[in-house]
Amino acid sequence: MTQQLKSLLSNAQELQPLIVKAQTLTVLQSHLIAVAQPHLALSAQVQVLGLHLGTLSIAAVNATIAAKLRQLAPEMVAKLQHRGCEVSGIRVKVQVSFDRGQRNLPPRKLSKTAQKALNDLSHGLDNSPLKSALERMARNLH
Repeated sequence: MTQQLKSLLSNAQELQPLIVKAQTLTVLQSHLIAVAQPHLALSAQVQVLGLHLGTLSIAAVNATIAAKLRQLAPEMVAKLQHRGCEVSGIRVKVQVSFDRGQRNLPPRKLSKTAQKALNDLSHGLDNSPLKSALERMARNLH
């Protein structure tokens, strides 16, 4: 099946620029993984977005990784150039992605002791937003 797909794509002349671009990005991704520090190079954390006029654009999953990549960018550019990549600079973007399936967490439950402690605390307070919030927490989280 894979060979048939490759054959079909390689014979479609209008898709050739897209195929070349995809292959280039794949090669750049493998080079980036090879030159980045091992804990930063995980493919789930860093992704090549493109190469335009010598500037390699990469995405990081969070600001911490992006900051570290920016700090290491000059060193990585030199390593990429040593590997034959025509890269003169690196631009790092934060591109947060998340799995929507992880958002369906079961509701949290309070123990009877915690619920009683919240109720006792709220009863000792004057009417205020804090008292209302504590009462709601005691009611909703059991």
